Amino acid sequence: MPPPRTPGTALRHLLAELRGPAAPGAGEPPPPPKALDARALAALAANPGCDRRALLDGAGVDKAALADALGAPSSFGQSQFALTRGNAFEKRVKADGGAELLRLVHERLDPGAPPPETSSVPDLTAVGPAGRTARTALALREAVAAGGWTLLDHPMLALDVAGSPAFLEPDAVVVHPDGSWTVVEIKSFPMLDGSADAAKVGAAARQSAVYVLALEEIAARLEPVPVVRHRILLVCPKDFSNLATAAAVDVRKQRSVTRRQLARLTRIEEIAGALPEGTCFGLDLPPERLSAAVESVPATYAPECLSTCELAFHCRERSRAAGAVTALGRAARAELGGLTTVDEVLAAAHGEAGDPADPAVAALRRAADLRAEALRHAAGAATGSAAC
Repeated sequence: MPPPRTPGTALRHLLAELRGPAAPGAGEPPPPPKALDARALAALAANPGCDRRALLDGAGVDKAALADALGAPSSFGQSQFALTRGNAFEKRVKADGGAELLRLVHERLDPGAPPPETSSVPDLTAVGPAGRTARTALALREAVAAGGWTLLDHPMLALDVAGSPAFLEPDAVVVHPDGSWTVVEIKSFPMLDGSADAAKVGAAARQSAVYVLALEEIAARLEPVPVVRHRILLVCPKDFSNLATAAAVDVRKQRSVTRRQLARLTRIEEIAGALPEGTCFGLDLPPERLSAAVESVPATYAPECLSTCELAFHCRERSRAAGAVTALGRAARAELGGLTTVDEVLAAAHGEAGDPADPAVAALRRAADLRAEALRHAAGAATGSAAC
């Protein structure tokens, strides 16, 4: 008789069943889960009310392949050229044991510390994500005890997300001589005259905030607790060259928002437990069954999803078909209170439905009256001009 499943084992088994078989045919193992990276976590934290994304990401479903199977392929992502250029730039920055990278950390974040004339770059090789996570934690502990400068190249961190572990891989983590830790994010977009595109810097800050949260969980298990710095180092090409420059970015705001939003996520087992029996997101399913499986998980669509989620086109089509006000944006949705569809909004504005005491209804009716008055004035002015 097989041993009883622990709660964690049961959840992993359930999520594997949701992913479905790798290809048509009985007895084939489920596909491996798609890794949940910091970029996806930052996007998930920005829309914590979307059970669909939380479940699919937690189960490791390949949303890009799922969108293709649903007939609504995603249209964002880095080109192969951008990936190659980014990898080449990162390799250049980390050359010679990370000498240039440590120089930038010292210059921008810790000029009072001894210069990084010597440093340690520990080997973080281990079997599997869990093994690499344990090896990273050990390397951090050893670096704090040893003092001096230490560069962790592509460490592996773990963060609990709605009851499911997410393994994260920052570009680098630097341990300072005083034992504090700094996240380093290396990007291929340029810094022109010392500044970079604000939207790209913001995205990098949100991504780095996820790494800071994961590092804080490791630090909390050490005694004394090391300081995880809230100013990360963003390294980019200088102007239009291949030379590296850097800027310190304070991610305290992004860290607080991300922590609060991740805490609001419904636990994945609760979402999965509410699904109909036999729900599966296997790509071999007929399109109608696959669409029904996806629609069985509630989604919260917003226009911002178009730049962060592979299923955005599919969800936008369904949101528009249902007349949901979320398709108008989060700001409009927040202003409309309990009115959730465009039909409800129009009925409230025309006085056909809605409680007049509701501030949203009252504002809509006032706006409708002002519009009607403006149209009457415009029509009167046009009539007068024609008479002349």
